[in-house]
Formats: sequence, structure tokens, C-alpha cells
Amino acid sequence: MKRLRPALLVLAFAAAVSCPRAAVQDPLAGSLNQPERLEWFRDLGFGLFIHWNVDVQLGTVISHSLVGASDDYLARYFHELPRTFNPRKFHPADWAALAKLAGIRYVVLTAKHHAGFCLWPTQTTDFHIGHTPFKRDLTGELVEAFRAQGIAPGFYHSPDDFWWLWKNKIPLQRNIPAVQPSQNPGLMKHDQDQVRELLTRYGPIDVMFFDGEPQGLREVAWQVQPKIVVTRGAIPTPEQNIPGIPLEGAWESCITMGRSWGYQPTHEVYKSGPQCLSLLIETRAKGGNLLLNVGPKPDGELPIEQEERLREMALWMYVNQECIYAVRPWVITNERDIWFTKRKDADTLYAIIKRTAPWPDGTWKEFVLKSVRATPQTEVSILGQNDLVMEYQPNVVPKTTFAQEAGGLRIRAMHTQRLHDDRRWPNPIVVKLTHVQPALTPPRVDTVRASFDQTSQAIACEGNLLQLGDARSLDVGFEYRDITGLDLNDRPDTWTAVPVGPRTATGPFKASAPGLASGRTYEFRAVARHPLLPLYGRDVKVRTP
Repeated sequence: MKRLRPALLVLAFAAAVSCPRAAVQDPLAGSLNQPERLEWFRDLGFGLFIHWNVDVQLGTVISHSLVGASDDYLARYFHELPRTFNPRKFHPADWAALAKLAGIRYVVLTAKHHAGFCLWPTQTTDFHIGHTPFKRDLTGELVEAFRAQGIAPGFYHSPDDFWWLWKNKIPLQRNIPAVQPSQNPGLMKHDQDQVRELLTRYGPIDVMFFDGEPQGLREVAWQVQPKIVVTRGAIPTPEQNIPGIPLEGAWESCITMGRSWGYQPTHEVYKSGPQCLSLLIETRAKGGNLLLNVGPKPDGELPIEQEERLREMALWMYVNQECIYAVRPWVITNERDIWFTKRKDADTLYAIIKRTAPWPDGTWKEFVLKSVRATPQTEVSILGQNDLVMEYQPNVVPKTTFAQEAGGLRIRAMHTQRLHDDRRWPNPIVVKLTHVQPALTPPRVDTVRASFDQTSQAIACEGNLLQLGDARSLDVGFEYRDITGLDLNDRPDTWTAVPVGPRTATGPFKASAPGLASGRTYEFRAVARHPLLPLYGRDVKVRTP
């Protein structure tokens, strides 16, 4: 791969600063992420996001309480909160050891969130960790601890800076032109100086996440550290959701353990361990990375609920980590509750079986994989166990077997590794299949849009059959489900069909879904029914008036 010469880096930097409006139109354009570094990033698979800020003492939403706040609130926030921020129980070595055990490969710390408070002793502002009772360089200690565990360090940096706006008597706001660095040369320099500080103080930094307009800042990052991977600002980073279909190239979903990014002592609802694992599995099956968030307490400890989730994930990753690292999507993401990842450099497939129905240890389970074809060299096993022994039952031979049938690859397996006392470990079991091939060339279908049509008082659906795959004809249509009031991990299993009919050629198709209840949120997706199994487009949300 040819690397950009320093002169080209300077030109890219100058263009980003001098022509910000053109650059803003497509924040992913002009990326200088090195292809081999993006491949390295994709192989990591699992990162830890850490949201921490001076206002954690209040248990409020991180930074955003400043927008629309009174002059008195602003003054006390900027002057008084630093005087009481003292995370005396901060032991980053403990965090890093837990993260390592949980299988986390990179970490991203909110070095500066929107409020403008810096978790390192910066020269750019007096609103920083050095002017607190804690005084120590929190960022430096965290980088050192995680690096010692082999975890790649990364920083989140907000181009928005409420402290700077407040100092310059500009009303605090986000996502409007008047408050962006591109419209405020002083803020641009302030931010650039901070990025330059962060990337020269702590040695090699692997990841940078810009939560706002990245132009003019990501170029500084690439200029100072050419091997750095800029995530938000240069690749897709969906927030609090996983795309309905795989995205091309490197991408990352950043998702909270609860409902909040920062620690909130009340009114918080945490995802379960199985839900957190489900996020990781689905993200990897679709080719992305999961950046799972924690929010430390004001005293520097992780909330016990967050530690518990990480420890539950640690056990699962200890057994099954090879289906998460250095993998890419299979020809399809899943067959109902069985999700797939494929070794990027081998014909090795992992079938990750979610425990939607009880599968106690020591019982046989049979299932058919319609998208998989065995070869004479194929071997099948369950990750973590030797397929030879069932504890206390010497007469049981729990050997995984398989047979290629007309309808697919039939597998018979027994989970025997005792991970919980009661032998009812609730998390997914992973079947490893070597030297396998796709049993189909899947069609591709896209959900173009779904919107409420006032004239017909129905949801108008538009889809596009992009390719037929190996089928001569396909039935296409749409499906929908009611998701009103539900979060990402709480979805009904039942979809309602909106049929369209058979297609023998690619192209757009439409349908209408009348009679839906008012004031509800629905999720729609296009579907193409291959003879072996249905394939879906991305999920699209629409609300009825």
C-alpha cells in the first residue's frame, strides 16, 4: 500500500480547514485511514467505551445538562464541580485486567466530552483534571494500564466545547453551524491544540473518535500519528443500534450497558449479560466492531452492575473468543437464532446458537444449517469442549456428528462443559465447522424506505431486489412488527407479512400496509424468499400519526 507523503497530509489538512462546508457534506469522505490499519481494527472486534466527566458527581446526563441551563447553573458547573471531583478509588490496572479477561481488545476514553472538561492536565484550558483534588493525570494512567494488558488505547474527543462557548459568550448548543469549530477559528485552534497534545503525550495511540465535525481535527490526528484509526468521522459508527444488514468495510456500533452513557445512580435499567453478548454476536456477524460502554462512578469504581456484565461476558469469551476475533460475515448473517461468523483467512465457520429455547447440558440437540455445505475434509465440534467426556456419566459419548442432506447440513450435538453449577448456562453455544462451503448464492434485497402516506392512511413500503442469487424466481415483499416503547434488545419475534409476489428480475418493488394503529412505532424490512431460507433488507422505523 502506498502511503501519503507528508506534503499530501499537509494539503489534506489545509483543505479541511479552508473548505469546511464542502467537507461537512460527507463526513466520511477524504479518509486517510490506512487500509491495513482498518483491517487490523476489524480483527479486534470488541472495544470498551468509557464515558466519564466532572458532572458524574450529579448523576446527570453527561455534558448535555448545560444546554439551555441558567447562568447560575453554568457558573456553578464550571467553577464548583472541579473542586469536588476526586475519584480516589480509581485503579486503572483493575479496569484493564477485567477488560482483558472480558476479551476486550481496545479502549476509548472520553478524554474530553462536550462540556469541555479534560481528563488530562492540558495547557489549553484551566477546566481540567489537574485543577481538581485528584490532580493526577487520569488519562495517562489509564493508557499505561490498558497498554500493559495488550489493549490498544484510544481517545474520544468532542469538537464541541461548552466551556469555550461559555467563555466566549456564545449560547451553548450542539449540531448547529454557529457553534462549530468550522465557524469559530478560536475553537478550531483550541481543539487542534488539544488533539495535538493528546497524540504527543502518551506514545502511539491506535484509535480516535471525534463526536462532532471532524474536519480540521482528524487531519491533525493523521498528521501526528499516521497509523491512527479515526472511527467516528471517517467510518460509520451507528449509535445505540446495529444496522439491519452488514455494512461494507470497517464500522463500529457504540452501545451502552444501560440507558445512559455516564454513570447514573437512579432511574437506570441495565441490559442483561445475555443481551450484551447478543449485541456482540450480531455486530460481529454483520462485520462490525462492538464498542460497549461503561460509566465509572464519581469515586473511580465501576458500578457493580457493569462489572457483573463484563464478568459474564468474560466467561463466554474465554470459551468462545475465536468466533469473535479476525472474523468476517458469512454469505448470510443468520438462520433465525443461529448467527454466523467466518474466519477471514480460512474456510472455518462458527454457528453461534442463541439460547432462545432451553438446552440443558447433557441433552442432545439437532439443527439444520441450510446455508452450509460440508466437504470431505469437514470437521464439526463445540468450542470449549473436547467432545469426549460428560462429567459423572462415563457411558455417554458426546461426540458431535453431522450429515449432509438435501435440505442442508444436519448437526447433532451435546453441550457438556459445565460452566454453571446447575448446568443451565443461559448463553450461546458455538459450533465450529472447518472446511465448509456456502450452500447457496444468496439474493440481495434492500429496504429503500417506509413512510406514512396521508392519502391512503397506510404505510407505503419501497424495496429493491438487488440480485437474484442462484434462484430463477423469488417471492418478495415486506414484514413489519410493532416496537413501540421497546429498546434495541427487546424485540418481538413475530413479524407480519406484506406480500408483493414473485420476481424473475432485479429491480424496485412496492407495497402498502393499511390499518395500523395510530401513535405506534413499527419496524419494516424487505424480504426475498430464497428456496432454502428468507433473506432480509435493513430495518427501517416509521411512526404512525
